[in-house]
Amino acid sequence: MELPQNPFQRSLDGNTRYGCWAGFGTGYATEILATTGFDWLLIDGEHAPNTVPSILSQLQAVAPYSSAPVVRTVNHDPALIKQLLDIGAQTLMIPMVDTAEQAARLVAATRYPPNGFRGVGGGLTRATRWDSVENYLARAHEELCLIVQVESRTGVDNAEAIAATEGVDAVFVGPVDLSTGVGHAGNPNHSDVQAMIRRTLEVTHAAGKAAGILAPAEADARRYAQWGFDFIAVGIDISLLHQAAIDTISRYKSDIPQPKSSLGY
Repeated sequence: MELPQNPFQRSLDGNTRYGCWAGFGTGYATEILATTGFDWLLIDGEHAPNTVPSILSQLQAVAPYSSAPVVRTVNHDPALIKQLLDIGAQTLMIPMVDTAEQAARLVAATRYPPNGFRGVGGGLTRATRWDSVENYLARAHEELCLIVQVESRTGVDNAEAIAATEGVDAVFVGPVDLSTGVGHAGNPNHSDVQAMIRRTLEVTHAAGKAAGILAPAEADARRYAQWGFDFIAVGIDISLLHQAAIDTISRYKSDIPQPKSSLGY
């Protein structure tokens, strides 16, 4: 059996790709998203109630569709990274990366020796199709995509070195954490934050890597697309359901309060 191709990696061809956060933690909900036309889906293991088994069920649920799955980890734990790769995740997004040294360590966690320290699961793992993929140990890295998140002033200061790290494929800006960390909580559109976002984009592209960002507000997403971001998350499934439910009941009841986002969107 051939090594399965990574659809997200192959979609990064210079055209902006639009995605959605998948936060419900179930294969059923994520499969619904996969049928709607998003180019990619972020299966969120950081803030959503996901575990390794629930992430597996979502990878299986979206496999027949064209929406490419990206899995976000909760932290930098190499043991968890190993588990996620073993269940078949090919694109990982890692939060809170502040230095090139951290980025290099994360790369090593995705590689087998001698290029890293990923443990060998062999026939136990979905990634190898239970030992059916030829030369998996030698070729696995060819279809892996590592996205690191820059979400702090330190990360922005080190973005050039982070992006230049061999094995890092993309840098994703977290505008909410970034704006909060630099003293503009709830206001990612503050001019200082916008300048930091643009600088991160520019040094990432200068390193020949792809850049992504979260932008649920349409005006923000369109601006970032004009700037040249390669992949943009334009929706969050939980927020979409919440707002749609409020809009629906508001047609029949006049006392429904409209929510105000604490995230600046």
